[in-house]
Amino acid sequence: MPTVACDLMGVPIHDVTPDETINLIARWIEDGGSHQIATVNPEFLMQARTHPSFRAALKRAALCVPDGIGVMWAARLRGARLRERVTGSDIVPRLSRAAAQRGWRIFYLGAAPGVAERTAEILQSRHPGLRVAGCYAGSPDPVEAPEIIARVRASQAEILFVAYGAPAQDLWLDQHLAQTGAAVGIGVGGSFDFVAGVAKRAPRWIQRLGLEWGYRLLREPWRWRRQLALPYFAWLVLVGQDKPKT
Repeated sequence: MPTVACDLMGVPIHDVTPDETINLIARWIEDGGSHQIATVNPEFLMQARTHPSFRAALKRAALCVPDGIGVMWAARLRGARLRERVTGSDIVPRLSRAAAQRGWRIFYLGAAPGVAERTAEILQSRHPGLRVAGCYAGSPDPVEAPEIIARVRASQAEILFVAYGAPAQDLWLDQHLAQTGAAVGIGVGGSFDFVAGVAKRAPRWIQRLGLEWGYRLLREPWRWRRQLALPYFAWLVLVGQDKPKT
């Protein structure tokens, strides 16, 4: 099992690289069972701090990867050096490539109607042989869960991407992944939008500087309220108050 590097806001953060994450997924698919992966960024942690059920779901996840430079920074302040970011936006294309090479079936769930389908089409064109088990927008509304579970189970997908945003996607996986029959479920936030071209991701040099949040804020200024969580997160870490509130 991967090493827990530190605990932030009551959430365990694992020290894994993207390649190690792919290797873990391969092992889990071979071994069977259900394994949830959460892509944790500072917004996740701030929500988990005051949302006990979300925090509990993240604790139960098989893997909580550091998606966000803020998580890397906070871990370092706590004496844990995380080697690499593992972002949902990188996992979707990388794992789709690995799936094409290894014959894994992927189900793309979430985002706006038509976006999952467009995402799958683009990834199939990039990675011939990719086996798309299914695509469906659906929603995290509990009344839709039986239909979604039936769709994924019938598709025989080994991997389930869920793009409902946090905490909805992670709570959905915590409650229903085992019922779908998929070996691995990953909450991937807005990753489908980036692949499908609905949203534009920051250039690589901005990502390397850890300023992707600022780029996104400039392009989507309506996100400013959510972005206020970032300086508050930094302050809580600096003053040693990065513990669950409830």
